[in-house]
Amino acid sequence: MTDLTADTNALAYSGRALSAAQQAAKVRRWGWWYQAEWRLFSMKAYWSSVLGWAVLTPVLYVVAMGMGLGGLVDATSGGIGGVPYLTFVAPGLLVSAVVMSLGNEMMFPVMSGFKWQELYFARAATAGSASQVALGELVAVAIRAAAEAALFWGVLVALGATTLGWSWLMIPIATFAGMALGSPIAAFSATRKDEGFEFSFLQRFVLTPMFLFAGTFYPLESMPIYLQWIGWISPMWHGTQLARAVSYGLALSPLEVVLHLVFLGALLAVGCWLVMRNFTARLTR
Repeated sequence: MTDLTADTNALAYSGRALSAAQQAAKVRRWGWWYQAEWRLFSMKAYWSSVLGWAVLTPVLYVVAMGMGLGGLVDATSGGIGGVPYLTFVAPGLLVSAVVMSLGNEMMFPVMSGFKWQELYFARAATAGSASQVALGELVAVAIRAAAEAALFWGVLVALGATTLGWSWLMIPIATFAGMALGSPIAAFSATRKDEGFEFSFLQRFVLTPMFLFAGTFYPLESMPIYLQWIGWISPMWHGTQLARAVSYGLALSPLEVVLHLVFLGALLAVGCWLVMRNFTARLTR
């Protein structure tokens, strides 16, 4: 007899075990959190990669951009926008790291829940609903994004790339931007039955250009006008602009702040709606 079986039997014999009806009622109410909890626990399989991405990435970028390229930029042009290059680039690095991470998290892991592990179907077969499975996935990934952003921010503060004060708001901003991109990708992943080349296409022709041409390393307005549109439609650029405002005081008008927030909010709302719809369609056939 396994320890789990022994513990389950002991709970049942004690008279403290919930009845089937009570358990079903709890699942109907908290099923979304049970799904999120499972998803977070499943991330333990690659926690070292998550931790390395959140901690080593800012260290390497700060060394390369702050002490390497940043030193050249500061020496030749006095920085960007009146601040040292490292101060300028640090918020963009934080936002882009979280956005890229969530983009990948919403690809194969979501598809795995439908195709290989099929655990989404198992959850939906209980008193929980398909929409709870979808919501649980979104909540779990948002928690992961916030934790990753917090670690990244802590490293930037420790290395002097940003200061305390309002810069901590980069954590929810990066999470917001990451989910604005991640939720539509999750909705797309929920429709895939075979891996094919779709995810490689997204990584090469969506995430990578977004990283390179969304104003992470230089002001968007310094690019040719025919490339600036990549930033305009990118949640990475909108998040980066907001992050720079709270990190070192990038001047944004109230209208600009509202436009950035509305763009991210609209993208997230549409993405979440599509996730709910596609999960429900796939799990209730």
